[in-house]
Amino acid sequence: MKSEFGMIGLGTMGRALLQNIADKGFCVSGWNRNQERLDLMLQEAAGKDIQGFTDLAAFVESIRSPRVVMLLVPAGEATDEMIQRVLPLLAPGDFIIDGSNAYFKDTDRRSKALAEQGFGFLGLGVSGGETGARYGPSMMAGGTPENYERVRSMLEAAAAKYNGEPCVALLGPSSAGHYVKMVHNGIEYGIMQILAECYDLMRRGLGMAPPEMAAVVDGWDSGTFKSYLLEITAHVLKQRDDLTEGWLVDQVLDKAKAKGTGKWTSQNAMDLGVPVPIIDEAVCAREMSALKEERVLAADLLVSPCAPGSSLSPSALTDLQAAMEAATIIAYAQGLAQLRFASAEFGYSLNMEAVARVWRAGCIIRSELLEVIREAFGRSPSLANLLLDESIAEMIRARDEGLRNTVVAFVTNGIPCAALSSALAYLDAYRSAHLPANLTQAQRDLFGAHTYERTDRDGEFHTEWDFK
Repeated sequence: MKSEFGMIGLGTMGRALLQNIADKGFCVSGWNRNQERLDLMLQEAAGKDIQGFTDLAAFVESIRSPRVVMLLVPAGEATDEMIQRVLPLLAPGDFIIDGSNAYFKDTDRRSKALAEQGFGFLGLGVSGGETGARYGPSMMAGGTPENYERVRSMLEAAAAKYNGEPCVALLGPSSAGHYVKMVHNGIEYGIMQILAECYDLMRRGLGMAPPEMAAVVDGWDSGTFKSYLLEITAHVLKQRDDLTEGWLVDQVLDKAKAKGTGKWTSQNAMDLGVPVPIIDEAVCAREMSALKEERVLAADLLVSPCAPGSSLSPSALTDLQAAMEAATIIAYAQGLAQLRFASAEFGYSLNMEAVARVWRAGCIIRSELLEVIREAFGRSPSLANLLLDESIAEMIRARDEGLRNTVVAFVTNGIPCAALSSALAYLDAYRSAHLPANLTQAQRDLFGAHTYERTDRDGEFHTEWDFK
């Protein structure tokens, strides 16, 4: 019996997703150059319609025409090399799905090159980690409707469900899916940094032990703000260390790593001219954490005049929850605003309600808040910024004081809060009918004759400044 689908790459994600698809009643094939990984997959998948191969030609032959072959190998050169290896074994009309965290411009390049040779291509952003891939990820597709339709039933069957709705969709042409996945990861960076700062205030400012912090976070993880990231944060804080008598979080080195998707989000936002300061600061925070040796030296040399915990009010935790919630809303707003700009720039024609719908389950940033966000874009599909929705604005107004008090508490106690403070700065700037950019434009005209616009008449103007 010929397989309906083939997976190249049987690492953690590839093996999990292939078994997920097989569980839904599809006959599938898997390929890996490593016999041990192949044996592991076949052992885990005993009794399912899964064929395994280390011979690439035999693998391709096992799939019925027109063939659908998915790659879940490392993004970048490894993906290009694998495409070149499998392409001579395919026939025009077959198509390839790239399920890696590919850079969106690479997806555009691959899509164009393969189309010119008669092959189809689908860029598929997959979120949810190993557990999501195994039992239901969120998937963001980019490509032609014809190619998507050929695998739609399979992807919908394997995808996470929110109230029975599959969290997968064709979001636009070419790189649309990978671009949306990139911004998803940028929002993920932002929310993770927000939660890290909340942890830091509880730890350094309030002197709380991990189990106490876990109880607080468990309390936050409910209602509209119930989310996967809050859930795993509480779980991490409850974990005892199996090598010492203490808590694991206290033994983890404070140097965060990254795979690049947050940086790509920030870089492309700057190219588009759209502000996403929470994501920017989250990337910078990971970079700052990498300077561990310098930070240890600076702690002794640049002694902070603030004594953490000396001026926190009894309402600090109440304010902190409000700050976390407000900043989380703003992080989503920034990422979704970037998607709107990118959609216009790259011709994606993104449906923002569909994006929010796909993120409601399965992915790392899944949250009950995303249903509220989906409803906002359902009411106003052309909404320029999430914060302009009245129901969202009311949620922000209700948490404004808590966010402001929390940022003051961080500053007064000498604890960094790059994400939370940038959320407040973004909010204050976005709701300012007048900003001091008029001074900036005047300065630019003085030193570089860059011209400026006026408030009282149209056109470009230049002043002959009396300055030498």
